[in-house]
Amino acid sequence: MITYLQAVILGLLQGFAELFPISSLGHSVLLPAVLGWSIDRASDQFVAFLVLTHLATALTLLAFFWRDWVLIVGGIARSLRMREVRAGDTYARLGWLLVVSTVPAGILGLLFEEQLQSNFAAAGLVAAMLALNGIVLFVVEIMRVGREEGPHDDRKLAGLSWRQAISIGLAQCFALIPGFSRTGLTMAGGLTSGLSHENAVRYSFLLATPIIFAAAVLKVPDLFMNGGGGLGQALVGATCAAITAYLSIRFLLRYFEARTLMPFAVYCAVAGLAALAIVSL
Repeated sequence: MITYLQAVILGLLQGFAELFPISSLGHSVLLPAVLGWSIDRASDQFVAFLVLTHLATALTLLAFFWRDWVLIVGGIARSLRMREVRAGDTYARLGWLLVVSTVPAGILGLLFEEQLQSNFAAAGLVAAMLALNGIVLFVVEIMRVGREEGPHDDRKLAGLSWRQAISIGLAQCFALIPGFSRTGLTMAGGLTSGLSHENAVRYSFLLATPIIFAAAVLKVPDLFMNGGGGLGQALVGATCAAITAYLSIRFLLRYFEARTLMPFAVYCAVAGLAALAIVSL
């Protein structure tokens, strides 16, 4: 059973790490292992706890980008009514691009749910994936050297090709393995597709909402099993996650106006290797 203090710590960590490109799942799995907490990290209730904190993050994202989602949902509805995505309809196209990017991870998450959940107990694997996540971000940034940046523009997001949307969705699939960052990998997919850092992080944040909500629908009911034990801790954790998620969104949108993934790449590589050394003792 997670204590309330542990719930606060994990909630604050999740809301912060989910949106930073450093893997919230990786940190939520590694922290209890490194600190020696007696938590069954592969249990349905622990996974449901994590999903509820993720749901709080998704709700925060939805609240922050509500104007964008009104335009996107309206665009999708308009395209369905007209039975086509008209040229120049930025938000209809952006909406369907987000759908296309969501599908790969949604399918794999459903097909391999139990196998993926078992990885939560494999602290050594998670630490290695965190280090590998840093290497991926480093390589992507090296490939970006010399490319021009630009301000946020939804037309740039809507200008992605369907193939590029699929590639970003496939990149998101790797984040089903704890240690890989969903934000980091989807940003990497956006950057290699020609987006600026600011546009890539916005696409990543928009893409986070549907996949996290889908996971919540599947896993949050597990919190009500066995008399609902742990529900109070999960709600406390979710509240903490919402607070740090809001602060993270505001910070990162400003940060990526002029900066890169490189500091996060170095952090993930060092933290992953250090955690691997500790859990291997």
